[in-house]
Amino acid sequence: MAMEERIVSNNIKDISTGGFLDRIADAFSVSIEIDGNCCVIESDDNLSLSRAHTAVDSLCTLAGEGDVDTRLVDYMIYLASNGEAEDFMKVRDDILYTTPSGRPVKAKTLGQKFYTDALKRNELVICSGPAGSGKTFLGVAMAVKAFRNREVSRIILTRPAVEAGERLGFLPGDIEEKVNPYMRPIYDALSVLLGQELFDRYYEKGLIEVSPLAFMRGRNLDDAFVLLDEAQNTTAEQMKMFLTRLGINCKACVCGDFTQIDLPRGVSSGLYDCMKVLENVEGVSIVSLKNADIVRNPLVQRIVEAYDKAQEGNKV
Repeated sequence: MAMEERIVSNNIKDISTGGFLDRIADAFSVSIEIDGNCCVIESDDNLSLSRAHTAVDSLCTLAGEGDVDTRLVDYMIYLASNGEAEDFMKVRDDILYTTPSGRPVKAKTLGQKFYTDALKRNELVICSGPAGSGKTFLGVAMAVKAFRNREVSRIILTRPAVEAGERLGFLPGDIEEKVNPYMRPIYDALSVLLGQELFDRYYEKGLIEVSPLAFMRGRNLDDAFVLLDEAQNTTAEQMKMFLTRLGINCKACVCGDFTQIDLPRGVSSGLYDCMKVLENVEGVSIVSLKNADIVRNPLVQRIVEAYDKAQEGNKV
């Protein structure tokens, strides 16, 4: 015997377009019909009915706060399937930072929320995750927030310049011109978070430093928020060198993606190594973001999943 649940909301029309309700119906094998501002969900299975109800009800709430897109619909299906939708709805409004243009920066998934909370609580956070999951942007946002709140006096952002083998002297131009191609994603994030004028001013004063990992050797990084991006392309020796630079009143974020390792064959990643070595060290938090945390174009998530499946197939 079919059971049904009804949801009454002024936002039903906002989620009834774009095939959103069809995606929910297919995901949970339920029937969904619209009657004015009422949504009727029917199913023979009580669990499927409950999960579909949770997904639709949550999306109605979110539609009242802004646009709903395919990525958000798929994410709510994922959360409802895992019983985590209620947790997400509780934390979705936490604003981490507001850009000069008035754009609020906040965690868009539970994984991202766990990541940013870890950055608030710990001296060192090591984060792995796929492309588009917000590792770099949220790490830079937390660095900017700490700097603007005067928790630290400077921001240091670094990446390994793997393509040049760290031998930047072979490239034309001065040091800034040599490293610019590798630092572009970080420059872009800082420009969004601070505005170009303020970023330029801090950069010229040395309050924000962006440099290749090779330039960290021999330094003591005190009173700073330090972010190591593209950490999957460090060797174990480079990673140890970087982590032992951390000084007094220093917070550090290390992030990378294991699917984008550009190291020579046979060289193990320093990111993988440090996640094993530091797993139970006090003051260190290790975060693993998943495909569900990808917040770029929904196509990116499908691309990542397709490559994952292909890689699994090659192992068989």
